[in-house]
Amino acid sequence: MNLRDSVIIVTGSATGLGAAIVKQVAAKGARVVINYTKSEKEAHETEAVCDYLGVESILCKADVSVDEDCRRMANQAIEKWGRIDGLVNNAARSVFANSKDLEALEGQQFMDVFSVNVVGPYQMARAVVPAMKKQGHGSIVNVSSISAVTGAGSSIAYAASKGALNTMTLSLARSLAPEIKVNAIMPSAFPSRWWANGIGEEATEVLFKKFNDQVPLKQVATPESVARTVVWLLEDAAYTTGEMIKIDSGMHLLGFQP
Repeated sequence: MNLRDSVIIVTGSATGLGAAIVKQVAAKGARVVINYTKSEKEAHETEAVCDYLGVESILCKADVSVDEDCRRMANQAIEKWGRIDGLVNNAARSVFANSKDLEALEGQQFMDVFSVNVVGPYQMARAVVPAMKKQGHGSIVNVSSISAVTGAGSSIAYAASKGALNTMTLSLARSLAPEIKVNAIMPSAFPSRWWANGIGEEATEVLFKKFNDQVPLKQVATPESVARTVVWLLEDAAYTTGEMIKIDSGMHLLGFQP
């Protein structure tokens, strides 16, 4: 797919990895839907980058756990541009909880995490598939996590949700072929304000020093480097579907997350 003049929806794209993906596809001439739930200021800053690059964008406040919001997001893209070429399911939610303490999580917290990390991508895929099928092509990229295979991370709920997302990637790849490719990426953790807000800036600095010391490649990925793999899956991976690509500096080789 040539990204110039294509239409790409990126959920959870006001900040972090989502914003990096928006900026990279916009730099290639794609028109983008920038989605946020709370970070309106940052969403406008990402929108300003698109304006600077001379590409059209839509700013859409929507919660992917709400089906009506997902359909509204897709409809806005169709109404403005008449097509949807790519979807990046990046929006995610987690809670920080010690995995050794099974009392640290309540059932509702599991439901809240799964509603965004699993149900949200399903609802977004359902919302965009009619347009992609009609035009005869499309690409969906799910942002999973290395937690899906290590079982470690911010919480058991988060790791379990990403494992479910991987399974759903396989199911959708089968059911939506041949017109639509569905793949996932599995990055390891990378520094972000999400970690700083969850465990504090000092603890985040210590954590990532530990990651860098222990992973085989001695340096964890950045949002920009992860975004480049997403762009490749959207643009160049013509014969790739149903794949989960690890971007973890070899963390999975350790058998656990440090």
